[in-house]
Amino acid sequence: MSPYDAFLLVSFGGPEGRDEVIPFLQNVTRGRGVPPGRLEQVAEHYYRFGGVSPINQQCRDLIAAIEKDFAAAGIALPVYWGNRNWEPYLAGTVRAMATDGVRRALAFVTSAYSSYSSCRQYLDDIELARAQAGPAAPRIDKIRQYFNHPGFIEPLAASTRRAIESLPASVSDNAEILFTAHSIPAGMAAASGPGGRGAYPAQLAEAARLVAERVGGGRSWRLAYQSRSGPPSQPWLGPDVSDCLAELAVAGAPAVVLVPVGFVSDHMEVRFDLDVEAAETAGRLGLPLARAATPGTDPAFIAMITELVLERLDGAPRAVLGDLGGLPDFCPDGCCAAQPAAQPGQPAAQPGQPAAQPGQPAVQPGQPAVQPGRPGAQR
Repeated sequence: MSPYDAFLLVSFGGPEGRDEVIPFLQNVTRGRGVPPGRLEQVAEHYYRFGGVSPINQQCRDLIAAIEKDFAAAGIALPVYWGNRNWEPYLAGTVRAMATDGVRRALAFVTSAYSSYSSCRQYLDDIELARAQAGPAAPRIDKIRQYFNHPGFIEPLAASTRRAIESLPASVSDNAEILFTAHSIPAGMAAASGPGGRGAYPAQLAEAARLVAERVGGGRSWRLAYQSRSGPPSQPWLGPDVSDCLAELAVAGAPAVVLVPVGFVSDHMEVRFDLDVEAAETAGRLGLPLARAATPGTDPAFIAMITELVLERLDGAPRAVLGDLGGLPDFCPDGCCAAQPAAQPGQPAAQPGQPAAQPGQPAVQPGQPAVQPGRPGAQR
């Protein structure tokens, strides 16, 4: 008998009309004291796309693909969907699951990495939703992180190769790869992972290395961060993607391929921060630019989700690439705190930047400028 009787997709959520944009941003930033004027600024990003974030439709497409793959694999689990910040809200979904008699569910989160924003906060929101659903709420177990699963890495490598091929032939052979991920506060990054050992930047560097390795050609690559927010006095992970583009232009890079390795799908941080802002920066610099697609509904990514479910249903072998290994099924208590635990008489440790790979330009640490109006929540 299966230990689980349902599958739950948990995502960030997003508005699907102009009148939903400000209420959505208020949800995202509640309790952070973000001025209304700054929310209006970031709302313009959404208005540029008709007030519609692509993330909800991408979740619908993901569910359709998951259900088809589950059926082919003989997985008889009903699929539910709940968001943290917009309809369908997670709390309502968990109540519906309780009404339907679900007792124990597996949850897949649309974030591949370890940190408070990308893992622990989802766990906290799941527990809050269960509490709101009452004593009949099902137990919900989150599936492990998958940043180094072949089903995540291989689609990114394939889309990177396609992006390189889309560049003019005169520059594609020597185009450099610039991986990007959502920046988070440096203290949060330091506290990420079991024991607070800076797992988030380490996992991103490993995923970037694995993708670059599969793209081949010995191309130079580096890791940058995007979508930073917060006061200038608060350190966040850097360098910023726009700063890196400027450095690459000065260094004579013939072209750059942006690879959003920190993202599962092409939502607003990708569509605006990369496809609009970073593209405009590259245009001003005269730097040819292409952007690789995220995994989205790539068949290999869908198959990965099925494989992760089978790990928990029948102990199927774990598929893992690289040197960091597979993470445990259950996060230990205190894993991925919002801030590192202070040591007596010592300041909190700040994570360093990943070391440059042999033959690649070094990534110089530094704090990017505050981007006005961004809510700063990781997807």
